[in-house]
Amino acid sequence: MVLDPVSEPDADAGSAANDGARLPPIQSLARSLHGELLTRLRDYIVEGNLAPGARVPERILCERFGISRTPLREALKVLASEGLIELLPNRGARVRQLDGHELVDLFDVMGGLEALAGRLACEKITPAAFAEIERLHHEMYGCYMRRDLHGYFACNQAIHDRIVQAADNEPLRTSYANFAGRLRRVRYSANLDENRDRWGEAMREHEEILDALRRRAGNDLSDILFRHLRNKRRAAAGRETAPPPDTEDTAS
Repeated sequence: MVLDPVSEPDADAGSAANDGARLPPIQSLARSLHGELLTRLRDYIVEGNLAPGARVPERILCERFGISRTPLREALKVLASEGLIELLPNRGARVRQLDGHELVDLFDVMGGLEALAGRLACEKITPAAFAEIERLHHEMYGCYMRRDLHGYFACNQAIHDRIVQAADNEPLRTSYANFAGRLRRVRYSANLDENRDRWGEAMREHEEILDALRRRAGNDLSDILFRHLRNKRRAAAGRETAPPPDTEDTAS
């Protein structure tokens, strides 16, 4: 009797299959690497390493992140959809610069969205959700005391996101996400204002935000959030509307 080879258990094959099961799929690994690159590139632009209106130097960024131009350009497409950069036909990309009128309009809409989110959050927020915002606030304060602007901004944005989530309104959440991406870099740059201590002022405003949310004072929180965005806009305006650098960046 001749045995069918496929019916015989193969210890080596079984071991290889098990080893393969323990390894992440290639697609998952690719997505992970893409997400990591996207995060690092987004942070690089948000934190002001490229001036508003500056060309995106592809060759330099490829060297910095140790990648080829193909994954870089895929990441740039995502950042363009978020409003951080502009893709130029046959000429690469540049950091999106907002003019004065657009800056005012975007911040006013963003302020209105956050004001509504604050009012709704005071009606709907759970104790657990408030505890998480309070934890983020204390973490943010620690970053402020250490002058860790990167950590501060990450906590700051997480707090604003959590307030919107607590509002439990899907159309509001979708609209907010759209505008948040377009203003992320500008909001970060407001903390770099050299003419006054905007960073310290923003920290004091966040103390008011937490207090109003703790009291479930919807009207107060709504007003504070709108004023918070207005102050941030004024701090960022000078940096954003400065003349753009030479757009013919030969280093690209």
